[in-house]
Amino acid sequence: MNIYEVIRRPLITEKAVAKKETENTLCLEVDRRATKTEIKKAVELLFKVKVAEVRTANIRGKLRRRGPFVGYRPDWKKAYVRLQPGQKVPEFVEV
Repeated sequence: MNIYEVIRRPLITEKAVAKKETENTLCLEVDRRATKTEIKKAVELLFKVKVAEVRTANIRGKLRRRGPFVGYRPDWKKAYVRLQPGQKVPEFVEV
């Protein structure tokens, strides 16, 4: 996989923004097959920063209903990437 297949999109939620500001940590949606070393290499190449630690979580899809129809959202994988001290956190959204 190349770096654009490993990293799907940044997660921009209240919790993710708080982690970014206080803990120097990026929250990303990544490919379900990606390993921690692949995620680390992709972040270092894409954002040109040094990574200290990668933690991952597999999120199961939730049950959703629309009238008589029942279905599940897809499963996905989340990565918390902590940068080394002194590294500048990339900005995803310009306000």
